[in-house]
This record gives sequence, structure tokens and C-alpha cells, in this order.
Amino acid sequence: MPLLKYERIAEDLRTRIANDEFGPGEHLPSGRDLAERWGVSRATVVKAYDMLVRDGLVVARQGAGFTVVETPVARPAGGRRAGSDRVGGAGPYRRLGVPDRTVPPSRVADALRLTPGERALRRGRLVLLDDGSPHSLVTAWFPPAVADAAPRLAGKGPIAEGTTHYVRRETGRFPVAGVDRTTVRLADADEARLLEVAGPAAVAVVLHVAYDQEQRPLVCEEGVTASHVFELVERYPMG
Repeated sequence: MPLLKYERIAEDLRTRIANDEFGPGEHLPSGRDLAERWGVSRATVVKAYDMLVRDGLVVARQGAGFTVVETPVARPAGGRRAGSDRVGGAGPYRRLGVPDRTVPPSRVADALRLTPGERALRRGRLVLLDDGSPHSLVTAWFPPAVADAAPRLAGKGPIAEGTTHYVRRETGRFPVAGVDRTTVRLADADEARLLEVAGPAAVAVVLHVAYDQEQRPLVCEEGVTASHVFELVERYPMG
């Protein structure tokens, strides 16, 4: 399905930001300039910017238009339902180590459909609460086919546009379905240290797998959250 005009404008801006044409905190083109360039109404440009705001890539400044975010945010694992925005439930985060390729735990290898001993690309982050304390330890695992086609995943720095948009741009693959499995166990020593809890401590573990348009796994994320900050809220119609 071809992109709508406002989606094309948003994708063009994402690409320009990803290519460092606009850096953190820098102003983006005005609504008037974009409307003239693309031959659209100001309302169409506003819809494009709204997409980027929901993605956590852009912020609106009162009286100053739109700027690239200075502090990217990330979400805990799971909850990637259609219609959810990237900033919902997101918080500041700290990258953990340098992305590397290693053999994942069996539960991750099975989710990614890897062969025995096959390595995946691992990226770790610690999502923080507003006061800077730890909320969730998230490890994202990418299968070799995705990691090979999207080399920036192996970089140490954040991907401002978000990994989903970046992978789609590089590979043409995007998530159409997801599975979240939540379990409870005790934290191991490294998890307890990073989450700043004294052991033995209970943690909730969300194993999230996203599948592309051909039902191939794109990424597996494992999120570990201490019990005292874990909360799952579901809203649904009744009757």
C-alpha cells in the first residue's frame, strides 16, 4: 500500500534526521515551507509532524515550531499494539555496553527460529523512571538477516528515528504482529545490580517477539522489571 502524503513527508523528515541533516535540539522546517515544498495544505504537514511527535523523534516548542528531541526515549518490552505511539509509557534510558553478536538464551533462539549455536545481535538498555531510578532492563535480539541488512544496529549510539523505522527503511520489513509472554521469577545477580534491588527479588519478565509481513521474526525483546515498579493495566469494553 503506497504511503499517504503526510506519511511520505514524515518519512522524508525521519531520513533527513537519521542522516544528521538536523541534529538534537535543532529546528525543523516550518509548516509553511514544507507545505510549499510538497504542494500540500498546512493541515497535512501538521499530521506529518504529529506522527513524529508520537514516535518520540520530534517535540513541539511553543512559538518556535518543531525541534529534534535532545533526549531520546525508549519503552519497556512489549505492548506494541497497533495504534500505540512510541512515547506511550516511554522514559529516558541508558545504553548498556556495546552491541555484540552472541548466542542467545534458548528461549530467545527459539523465538527467533535460530539454528543451534547461531548468534544474534544483542542491544541492551536500561529504561529509567522520571527520577532517574531504574524501571526496566531490556535486551533486544535481532536475527542475523536483519542485523546484516541494518548495520547501524551494531553501533553504540541510539538510533533517533527508532529501530523499527530504521529496519523498515533498510530492509523493507516491518512488524505486523506481536506476541508478548509475561512470566515471574527471581532476578539474577546482574539484573538485581542494574535494577538496584536487593536479592532475592521478584521480577516480571516480558518476552516480546515481533513478526514481519511474511511472519518471520524481526526482533525478540526481553524486558525485566522489578516487582515494585511493574504494573499491567488493561482497558477493554464490556457488555
